[in-house]
Amino acid sequence: MTSLTLASKSPARLATLRSAGIEPTVQVSDVDEPATLARAEDSHGPLAAEDVALLLARAKCEAVAAKVEEDTLVLGCDSVLEVDGEVHGKPADVAEATDRWHRMRGRSGVLHSGHWLIDEREDGTGATLGAVASTTVHFAKLSDEEIEAYVASGEPLHVAGGFTIDGLGGAYVTGIEGDHHNVVGVSLPLLRELLGELDIPWHDLRTP
Repeated sequence: MTSLTLASKSPARLATLRSAGIEPTVQVSDVDEPATLARAEDSHGPLAAEDVALLLARAKCEAVAAKVEEDTLVLGCDSVLEVDGEVHGKPADVAEATDRWHRMRGRSGVLHSGHWLIDEREDGTGATLGAVASTTVHFAKLSDEEIEAYVASGEPLHVAGGFTIDGLGGAYVTGIEGDHHNVVGVSLPLLRELLGELDIPWHDLRTP
C-alpha cells in the first residue's frame, strides 16, 4: 500500500478520501495564505481563480513535504469560488458571508480546487505535479430569512465560497456540472490521474 499524507485540515476532504477507502495521515501546513497570494500577485499581477487555487495547494503541499519523514506521497489542496470573475475563499466574517449569499442566490459560480502532489517515497521519483478541477455550481434563490439562518449556523465561515454541498448548505445547491467530489474539496478522478502520472494505481492507496 502507498501511504498518503494530506496537507489539509479540512474534515470534508478527509471524509471524502476515507469514503474512497483511503486513510491518509493528516499534517496541517503553516502556510500564511493571504501573504502567499500577495507575494505572487506582487510578482505576477492578479491571478485567475484557478491559478489562486493551484498556488495555495502547492504552497501547502511543499510546506508539509519539507517536514515529513515518512515514506509517503503528500497531497495539498485548496478551493476557491469564482463568481463574475471575482475570487472568493472563506468569508472573513458574518457580514461578508451574508453579502456573498445575497449576490450568489439564484445564480451560478465555478468552484476551483487545486491539487498538488509530491512524491516523498523512499523509492519514489521526487516528482512534484499539480492540476485544477473546476465544477459549476447552481445556487437556489434563497430568501433573506434563509440566508440569515444559514449564516447564523456558522458553517459558511469555515468553507471556501461560503457554502457546502455535503453539509447544511446542501439544500441550497440546485445542481452542479462536473465532479461533485471537487465541490467538497478533493476531486477523486483528478487525484487518480495525478497518481497515474507517477505510475501508481489508484487501488494502491486503498487501506486493506
